[in-house]
Parts: sequence; C-alpha cells; structure tokens
Amino acid sequence: MTHLLDTSALLAHYLDEPGATQVQSLFEDEALSVGTSILTLFEFELRLHQLGVDIPTCTRDLDRYRGLMTEIVNVDESVRSEAVRLRTAATARISAMDTLIAACASLHGATLVHRDPHFAAIPEFLLRQEVLPTK
Repeated sequence: MTHLLDTSALLAHYLDEPGATQVQSLFEDEALSVGTSILTLFEFELRLHQLGVDIPTCTRDLDRYRGLMTEIVNVDESVRSEAVRLRTAATARISAMDTLIAACASLHGATLVHRDPHFAAIPEFLLRQEVLPTK
C-alpha cells in the first residue's frame, strides 16, 4: 500500500470538497495502491449517518469505497504500539483515533492522505503525509 486515506480524505472525496480531485487521482493511478484503516471506515460511516444518509445508501457507498481500496488495515497490537510511538514524538496533542489511523499508515510505509492540520505535530521522519486543501 502506497497511500492510506484518513477520514477527512474520504469525506472530501465523497462530498466533492477541496481535495476530492487529488483523492480521485490516487484512485486512478495504477502505479499506486490506496488503502484505509477500519477506523476510518468507522468514522466515515458515522459521519454519513450524521449527514442524514439513509441506511441503504450508506451501505452502498461504504461498499463502493471498500471496493476502491487495495487494503483495509485492522487495528492490532502493532498498531497500538506504533500509535504510542507517534503520539509520544508528536509536538502537540493528537486524538487517540487519529494517532491510531496514522499508525496504520506508518506501519505499512504508506503516505497518510488527510486535510487535518493537527497531523503536522507528528514529525515528518516518522510519517509521510499528503495534505489536502482545507474546506
């Protein structure tokens, strides 16, 4: 996997917000392998419900995104350990969920794709990042 999408990247694509074109380009580039974390899918589904998306549409859209991913990373002991390493090295506080998602990218040597400024607290030598434009 070359790139791991954070929830903010999935939402930018889904809602056709700034950064959607960049995410689409990642999906279309055959030289790349795009994945995500199970935690991202969890947050994404919750956000769809908050947006008022009905259950059949939500299920269909989640399945569509699963089909675009080459890998969906589960959380295990290695992810927990890497998250602790990233969070203790961070220069500012990052939520536990975002740290776990970042750890999924780090462990797989993938670039984390997001639009959340707080990820900048993780030193560049520990996590490659592609930052999308903000809303």
